[in-house]
Amino acid sequence: MSYIHPLQNQETSHQNTLILIVGYCILLVTKKKFCYLDMIIASCPLRISLFGGSTDNPYFVDKYGYGSVISFTSNLKTYVTISQDKFGFNKDQHKYLINYSRREEVSNVSEIQNDVVRVVLEHFSMPPVQVTLTSDAYSQGSGLASSSSYIISLIKACCIFLNRRMTDHEICKLAHELEISFNPYCGYQDPYGCGIGGFKRIEFMGNNRVKYEFLPSSILDNFDTHLVFTGVTRNSKPVLKSVTENLEKIKPLIETVDKAHDAILAEDHLEFFKLFQEGWTQKKNTSPTITENQIIKDIDSSLEESETILAHKLCGAGNGGFFLTFSEKNALTPTCDSVRISAVTEGVLGESV
Repeated sequence: MSYIHPLQNQETSHQNTLILIVGYCILLVTKKKFCYLDMIIASCPLRISLFGGSTDNPYFVDKYGYGSVISFTSNLKTYVTISQDKFGFNKDQHKYLINYSRREEVSNVSEIQNDVVRVVLEHFSMPPVQVTLTSDAYSQGSGLASSSSYIISLIKACCIFLNRRMTDHEICKLAHELEISFNPYCGYQDPYGCGIGGFKRIEFMGNNRVKYEFLPSSILDNFDTHLVFTGVTRNSKPVLKSVTENLEKIKPLIETVDKAHDAILAEDHLEFFKLFQEGWTQKKNTSPTITENQIIKDIDSSLEESETILAHKLCGAGNGGFFLTFSEKNALTPTCDSVRISAVTEGVLGESV
């Protein structure tokens, strides 16, 4: 491997000395258990599920042996930073500082109230550090798998801090194992939909077997996709619990995923939008809790009546968060706050700065 130093006009002996010093410092750092860096930043997209939501429910997959979804990673992301001071709360007082919508200052990982941060730091036996969580969109009850996205970002950041290597698939698998410890209804699609980038069909076959098929993106390229905020946030567990109690009602969604898959490959946009609306109707039929909030019902009706919206559905478990809409390019006239989104090909990323 060639090395070009910025000071090319200096004496060769000076260059060689500098290279030797840099190499020795790198050797010292890599010999340590932890990679002490000023700051580590990791990010992970929020996933947008189009078809098959609820078939990835772990109880459904366990019972029927199969689930399948179609989703894409969006340009909206979660971000996690990890840093460790030289002489302060971390190194001197041996405290963990956790910053999100609130601030936590604790002496033991087990005392951390934020489930996402606690389970990840416990798993990696992390020393006292400062962790900050931020997001491009409202994350509480958004329906965009923000918890999974945060866990994946934090796992990636911990791996960089500890100088460990994990593949993206391994990170997603671990993320689901950790999240299900505090949310037993967490679907398989959440971590795999966030951490593995692109527009894809994901199949779940039990025993942690996961299959990806990356799909052509013309449907996403030729139309606008927006997230319409309902202003309603909720805990997804009651909704997911209700859906889990009605597993038989989920089965028709699998056939819709198959048909949508064919429509995407054939670039049949009209059939895609028809199936998209059918899938949303099927999803609502799996549990009355999905649209039990009157605000959700009103927005659902408003979007259905809109002349500029080709298709829409509520993201995630339901009863709050964001609606996803499709419209012709630059044609949407929403009555609620919205943000245009796009698909991205990258999944989880991380670096030291």
